[in-house]
Amino acid sequence: MKVYLLKNVERIGVAGELIKVADGYAKNFLFPNKLAVEVKPENEKFYEQRAKHLENRKEVVATETSMLSEQINGKKFTLKKKVHDDDKLYAAINASEVVEVLQAAGIKVSKSQILFDKSIKSIGTFSVTIKLSSRLQPVINLQVTR
Repeated sequence: MKVYLLKNVERIGVAGELIKVADGYAKNFLFPNKLAVEVKPENEKFYEQRAKHLENRKEVVATETSMLSEQINGKKFTLKKKVHDDDKLYAAINASEVVEVLQAAGIKVSKSQILFDKSIKSIGTFSVTIKLSSRLQPVINLQVTR
């Protein structure tokens, strides 16, 4: 049976794809969970056009994401914080502070895209990963100073 996926289904396909699956799988899992709709001969052209449009849109987003990745990969940003006498920070650096530093440089990312290798609690230079997509994860250098 030919179906159009409405949502990503692990090991089957991604949203916006036209795929063939077993009739039972479609009727017992995909349709009840509203993960896909059946593609009939009368509406096949509509879903093919929709799939092509979605593919073009994904291509544009992927291009923009890769350009952003190249723009920020390996760059160095500085964050000034208050510290104790023994060079320890009063509070650990959090994702929102990194987002603010990036926004000041004209780069827009969300807090959920910031990944720390370990928590930053002292002065120094640290690597911070920005997860733009599952494949694109540029790393920035964050220098924490007094």
